[in-house]
Amino acid sequence: MTLSNLPFSRDEYKARLAKTRKAMDKAGIDILFVEDPSNMAWLTGYDGWSFYVHQGVLVFPDEDPIWWGRGQDRNGAIRTAWIAEDRMIPYADHYVQSTERHPMQTLAEIIRSKGYGGKRLGLELENYYFSAKAYLTLQQELPNAKLVDATALVNWQRAVKSAKEIEYMGRAARIVEAMHERIREVAEPGLRKCDIVAEILNTGVRGVSDFGGDYAAIVPLTPSGKDASAAHLTWDDRPMKSGEGTYFEIAGCYRRYHAPLSRTLFLGEPPAGMQKAQDAVLEGLDAGLNAARPGNTCGEVAKAFFDVLRKHGIEKDSRTGYPVGISYPPDWGERTMSLRQNDTSVIEENMTFHFMPAIWTDDWGFETSETIRIRAQGPAECLADVSRELVVKR
Repeated sequence: MTLSNLPFSRDEYKARLAKTRKAMDKAGIDILFVEDPSNMAWLTGYDGWSFYVHQGVLVFPDEDPIWWGRGQDRNGAIRTAWIAEDRMIPYADHYVQSTERHPMQTLAEIIRSKGYGGKRLGLELENYYFSAKAYLTLQQELPNAKLVDATALVNWQRAVKSAKEIEYMGRAARIVEAMHERIREVAEPGLRKCDIVAEILNTGVRGVSDFGGDYAAIVPLTPSGKDASAAHLTWDDRPMKSGEGTYFEIAGCYRRYHAPLSRTLFLGEPPAGMQKAQDAVLEGLDAGLNAARPGNTCGEVAKAFFDVLRKHGIEKDSRTGYPVGISYPPDWGERTMSLRQNDTSVIEENMTFHFMPAIWTDDWGFETSETIRIRAQGPAECLADVSRELVVKR
């Protein structure tokens, strides 16, 4: 089958599969079931809003993967995945949300038919898309198999980005630049929050002149005033007010690749504490970017940032970043490393992170973040170009 719209070359998918098989072998896994849609897409190209039902990809040590999912989604696999149609095995619709049967019964039958019913089966156990009932059903249907925790096994293979992946993230960065430009154009007292979010979403999907955008894995996070003291609130229909700050945590997205970028806007005269937080965060960002080099650890990047905060008398106990790339709702992070002081993961060239130093107090929040690429030499590269300072509209 020839697919003209595959996001990557067959050779790139082949290389990804080889990396995954090597990791499987190292972990002692005979067959791997991947249900995370980000990992499914990374391995096969499959792209559809079908992750609310059970689906996945079976990875074998010596044959092409099998796509397995709901029958009505098979045509989506045919249209988007590189694997042959006879490797796309659907289950009947009466398995969907049934109290009498479970889709994993059909997956177990495939595994048994391939001779892996008594082998070591890797499962992404700590994952949004794999339920406790799914695990119990496989356990019952495959009593001779050893169910092995393979959480994040594929995620780790995604950490170092290819040239094409960097290109897509660069396009996502161009989109998020346009989104923040639109925010600065339209934000004003009296504008309903839902209306400014509509502008953000419109710009994100329309993209820029050369390419359009995709939906992001997280909706715009746009709390104002005291609501901005919380990390993950969205929006409502109340008007924006003078005397309030709003942070905008949003991402451009292209072919499922993300470039998150946070900025903060204040209508009126910002409080002195927010100005102080800005000074500390911007200085800390520069320190962290300078430490984000191949051979250093995630912990060293975090330490560089937190040392600056402490110098300014600010304490922060959450992590300050995480890897990003291809993703689906509800999260654009890769769920592997963290920019946290005790994380000893070694940074490599062409890893990409959302460097996310935010300050939340009981009265307001301030966010300025960057999506960064680790370069061969020198400080990390910021993929987007948007001024970091607090945007003040009086």
